[in-house]
Amino acid sequence: MSPIAAHLDDVLSRITRATAAAGRTAGSVRLLAVSKTFGADAVRDAVAAGQRAFGENYVQEALDKITALSDATVGGEALEWHFIGPLQSNKTRPVAEHFDWVHSVDRLKIAERLSAQRPTHLPALQVCLQINISGEASKSGVTPDEAPAVARAIAALPNLTLRGLMAIPEPEDDPARQREPFRAVRELFDALRADGLALDTLSMGMSGDLEAAVAEGATMVRIGTAIFGARDYGSRA
Repeated sequence: MSPIAAHLDDVLSRITRATAAAGRTAGSVRLLAVSKTFGADAVRDAVAAGQRAFGENYVQEALDKITALSDATVGGEALEWHFIGPLQSNKTRPVAEHFDWVHSVDRLKIAERLSAQRPTHLPALQVCLQINISGEASKSGVTPDEAPAVARAIAALPNLTLRGLMAIPEPEDDPARQREPFRAVRELFDALRADGLALDTLSMGMSGDLEAAVAEGATMVRIGTAIFGARDYGSRA
């Protein structure tokens, strides 16, 4: 077993334990392996271990990997590529053309561009609205107060399917305090669903806080370091 396969197994075990501890249905939390800064060979190791969905932050790096791995499949299905990083307006076209999901829709303008640029022969682009739940100036995302109006506007756009919400809370070591922002996102998610939006995805939780996120309702956790190891941002793949 490769180191990446072993790490994947460990992470999946963590998710299984956290799901059971929260009294949730087995299999209700998906793993998104965040492969940013790691090369195609690392992704192939994860694919060989059965991982199909991968998250990327940098457009050109991701496009290179998507091309290099165009032949890779899991169970006969092509890989699923999720864009999870900040998205500038001038980078929306390649993302609209090559990705399956975008988690980091942080304003209506980005959604409108993705909608207009999504090729009509492809399925609808699956998107999440990013919520700046901790109010950090350095973080992208709409405020909880802005979210209902923006979510409704995105849900009305063609060529997109609004699946849910994404958040990256301020780092916190204490497990109890980790849960607070995740709970706030889940409460917002529940309110939007009660108001008629057909949402099913809560993208939240990373290597250091996935248990807290699962306890508060995450349906997809974005895990990089615990699978691929520490990143070297000075030598991106």
